[in-house]
Amino acid sequence: MERKRVREDRQEEKERVQEIGEKREQEKGESVAAGGDPMLLFPLPQSPLTHLGSLLTAQDPPSSGDWQHRRLESEFQACHFVENIREALRNSHTDQSITILHSKVAQKSYGNEKRFFCPPPCVYISGQGWRLIQDNLKASGFGDSVYQVRGYMCLDSSSQSQTDAFKLLFDEQADSRQLFACAKSLYISDQDKRKHFRLLLRLFLGRQEVGSFHSRLIKVISKPSQKRQSMKNADLCISSGSRVALFNRLRSQTVSTRYLSVEGAAFVASARHWTAFTITMVEEQRADFALSESFVCYGSVVQLVCTESGVTLPPMVIRKVNKQHAILDVDEPVSQLHKCAFQFRDSPHSYLCLSNDNIILYHAQSPARDPSRVVLNDGSCWTIIGVESVEFSFNQGLARAQSPVSPFPVISALEVNGGGHVAMLEIQGENFSPHVKVWFGNHEAETMFKSPKSLVCVVPDVSVFAESWRCLRRTITVPLSIIRLDGIIYRTPYSFTYTPELQLAPALRGPEQGRRQEGPRGEQEGDDLLETIHQEFTRANFHLFIQS
Repeated sequence: MERKRVREDRQEEKERVQEIGEKREQEKGESVAAGGDPMLLFPLPQSPLTHLGSLLTAQDPPSSGDWQHRRLESEFQACHFVENIREALRNSHTDQSITILHSKVAQKSYGNEKRFFCPPPCVYISGQGWRLIQDNLKASGFGDSVYQVRGYMCLDSSSQSQTDAFKLLFDEQADSRQLFACAKSLYISDQDKRKHFRLLLRLFLGRQEVGSFHSRLIKVISKPSQKRQSMKNADLCISSGSRVALFNRLRSQTVSTRYLSVEGAAFVASARHWTAFTITMVEEQRADFALSESFVCYGSVVQLVCTESGVTLPPMVIRKVNKQHAILDVDEPVSQLHKCAFQFRDSPHSYLCLSNDNIILYHAQSPARDPSRVVLNDGSCWTIIGVESVEFSFNQGLARAQSPVSPFPVISALEVNGGGHVAMLEIQGENFSPHVKVWFGNHEAETMFKSPKSLVCVVPDVSVFAESWRCLRRTITVPLSIIRLDGIIYRTPYSFTYTPELQLAPALRGPEQGRRQEGPRGEQEGDDLLETIHQEFTRANFHLFIQS
């Protein structure tokens, strides 16, 4: 009896469920016949839904017209945003640039002494983009402190706090629209056991942080080496074509330090500003002064060229200085922080010298008993040191929110894989993220994030830059840029060059090629279809490679 009752209960439940299902199907059919949306019959979840940035509630279900309107509006905003990015890529006058100049080596301080970095690290801020942002803040009625540029510089160790950082005071250059500041009291103590370090610059525009920027690696030394340098210490040698700075200290006093600098087209001795010069060795046997790629050695003819203005000093012979004497018979490599003198090649008795803030010629006299030595004065003894320059160029005007631009992506190497219709470009560097895309000129490339030090992108077809390129026989070079998804544009010094593939002219082709060219249109369309299939297949393999 109990089993029979259970069977009857199950049968009744089954009939009841079937009746409810038929009723729902009937209501669903009536709704469809009336033009309604069958999906709206199911209850919406109680939690709000987010779609395209707008908040929807369960009590206000969207209609198909609202969704279509929001989708079209979102697509229009995206297209407008892309056009603004392309316009900013074409016009670089609204960019913002930060340049850090610093030495390649730094002496360590022992005990309570403080050997400040010499020359002091300098920061230059340039670009019309800074002025535009400041003008916008001024127009909004903010105070002066809101749009002032402030900065702090310190070593990149974790133990350094903001209180240990040197506060940079920016002032505007008289001869240019640049802002300039230098960190005069930075040093590294003997408690820091590192052999290399970086400088860290934190920049603010009012209360808004612009970002953090790192210098290049700086080597720590205890004191200048007076021994002849070998290949083991090649990083301490001055190489031809590198950048150097020169400074002079009268009677070894820090307060009397003067730096060789360029103002306008004149060479001066400045107490605050220093200039980076490109030092190149020239061959005396060649009339056109061919450059020599090697280490600079004493006794060789060199030229100093200002890296900014291109102003050049006459050819000079670099001499080693020992106890205020120029040694004429030394030919060893020039090392970091060595004392040296510059003898004018066309006037052997004249040496580069400073007098107060002026650069003059000093006429030296050779002692009669030792012709291999020349007596110099204090102003003719210079200290030479290698320097580095790192530049950060970006455009912050299109960012939807004023967020820091750091970490700043930096490219160090490029590698092209493949070719023809589909080529991949692997980018090596640092500070990459999944939120950046690679742009070739004004066109975005399909970018895949591999690691913080590697990006891979598909090289856009050359037809997006020149439709008639296949008929032309010239190369096309486009700049490479990295753009963050919020609209910040990072400029890079790299570019990509499209090289045309050499093809035989129709008259020079063989009979098979001629018959193929004269074939029916359907055969040509078949070739195009095969090329398209091959291209899509290569792209699919690329995606599989990235996913693996």
